[in-house]
Amino acid sequence: MYQLAPNIELLFTEAGDYHDRVRAAAAAGFDAVEMWGPTGVDAPATPKDLPALKAALEETGVQLTAQLAEPRTQFMIPPWDHSEFFRKLDEGVAIAHDLGCPRIVVGSGTGFGGWKRQVQLDKLIEIYTTAIAQIEGSGVGLVLEPVNVRVDHPGSLLDRTAEGVYVARGVASPQFGVLYDIYHSAVEGEDMEAELANAGDLIHYVQLADAPGRGEPGTGELDWNERFRLLRDSGYDGPVGLEYYPTTASAASVAHVVEIARAA
Repeated sequence: MYQLAPNIELLFTEAGDYHDRVRAAAAAGFDAVEMWGPTGVDAPATPKDLPALKAALEETGVQLTAQLAEPRTQFMIPPWDHSEFFRKLDEGVAIAHDLGCPRIVVGSGTGFGGWKRQVQLDKLIEIYTTAIAQIEGSGVGLVLEPVNVRVDHPGSLLDRTAEGVYVARGVASPQFGVLYDIYHSAVEGEDMEAELANAGDLIHYVQLADAPGRGEPGTGELDWNERFRLLRDSGYDGPVGLEYYPTTASAASVAHVVEIARAA
């Protein structure tokens, strides 16, 4: 069975603060969760009580599988000052160590109309090669997330899985991979089987939501038995983040995907 990690920004919010959401996820049978930014400096995230969150993780034995890099950075938009990203990267790694989180999710920011797309992708390779060198030996990896531009992230540079794979191949580090989000990929009309075959072992993390709508599996049009079969056939056996907007109570919303993941 895949390890499923509910996103505590969206799920188990009924429980209250983030540390209580961890406990609620554990009570619902989960041994992992994921979250967005660790300190909540980027809207719409909310500031987090990190000592309380750490205590809840340790108390329940739940693993934090992923956190976002802070701040969200516009790498391609002038004036091209990335110093805050690199400064906060060290802070993010320190928080990840404290919370037992093995990976940080990074992005591309908005594309810049003044440069050709290929130039911008190559710039991302330069930026993330530098980032990996900075955190080398930390034990924390970076996963680059392509996101859809059709519904959720208009203007984002990186909206294709294959281009995320191109960047990861350019960085060429075992600490750097791609976050494959089944929802974003489906919204972009990608062929999941083909994208996973092209990516190979560069897929270091997976997230999901149904499409359309970004609700829990079963609320959209995706065949989740087939999606999990494709994931299994690709060789991916890591955690799967549940990053969806539940249409019912959190504990009820997870039932369908838990059943399918158990059989995958």
